[in-house]
Amino acid sequence: MSITKNVSVLAVGLGMVGTLAACGSSSDDAGGGSGDSKTVTLVSHDSWAASKDVMAAFEKQSGYKVKVLEDGDAGQAVNKAILTKDNPQGDVFFGVDNTLLSRALDNGLFQPYEAKGSDQVRPEYRADQDKHRVTPIDSGDICVNYDKAYFTKHGLTPPKSFDDLVEPEYKDLLVTENAGSSSPGLGFLLGTAAKYGDEGWEGYWKKLKANGVKVVDSWEQAYNEEFSGSAGGKKAKGDRPLVVSYASSPPVEVVYADPQPSTAPTGVADGTCFRQVEYAGLLGNAKNPEGGKALLDFMLGKSFQEDMPLNMFVYPVRDGARVPEVFSKFGPQAKDPQTLDPAKIADNRDQWVKSWTSLVLK
Repeated sequence: MSITKNVSVLAVGLGMVGTLAACGSSSDDAGGGSGDSKTVTLVSHDSWAASKDVMAAFEKQSGYKVKVLEDGDAGQAVNKAILTKDNPQGDVFFGVDNTLLSRALDNGLFQPYEAKGSDQVRPEYRADQDKHRVTPIDSGDICVNYDKAYFTKHGLTPPKSFDDLVEPEYKDLLVTENAGSSSPGLGFLLGTAAKYGDEGWEGYWKKLKANGVKVVDSWEQAYNEEFSGSAGGKKAKGDRPLVVSYASSPPVEVVYADPQPSTAPTGVADGTCFRQVEYAGLLGNAKNPEGGKALLDFMLGKSFQEDMPLNMFVYPVRDGARVPEVFSKFGPQAKDPQTLDPAKIADNRDQWVKSWTSLVLK
């Protein structure tokens, strides 16, 4: 999730449930990377989460103690890592996604390392194959979610596609995140660029703006305050039944409900999805590169890959990694998500965001 991410409660890629405590050892100490050869420091966005027993197994197996340093949303974390690359805060960075990957690579953030198990990663998730500076870890889909109860109550059919969102019946119903400050917001913008092309995406956003789309700074604000279908949104009396979130957001509404419902209260507009892939890499001046390599190997191993769905609410990238039924049932991956070549994102991202800001926010 992250991405990302501007996500502090639910991160569904990039990186995706910030209320879950980071596992392994404490992340209270910041700066300077690992202080000794027996500690490996993972720098991540705020949505990092893993089961205690899984991380304990790595520590026992490897002999390294893991320290996790959560460093804001994905964009903030990537930028800070770049600024501190000569004296990095840790050994491994996790949470740079395909929307920001070129920024990290162009700034020399990572050193080459081909993690064990890389040959088991599905081909569509691989990147930087000539230099192996990053390792794919997870994937997720940024999509519009809808509040089922609202649409049932009002006798409306939920939207299914980008085209539907500009129709009059959905006026003033959608909330999205700022594409300049939020990973889901950026992913949604990239999805429209992929769908409508260089000549059409701005025209689409003009229609979306005219149809009353609301823009807020972060995913947490959009999903947990403005969206009427989430548990947080209900408490906050949110009045927008459509929100840009993740395909794996509905399982969260099931897993963390008490009692658990038999069906998710939210759904996904499958024709609005953009595929997000998150990567990890060995930081260029890591003080414990051997520990970092061991951690990357572990993150690509089956035990960690199978642990991610119900902790970070993302899909594994490794072939053969099992996905829990509750996750696959309520949060299936999009069948035909929008995608963009990382090189095209690199060439156009900043200008797209600048144009989007001028068009939508002014």
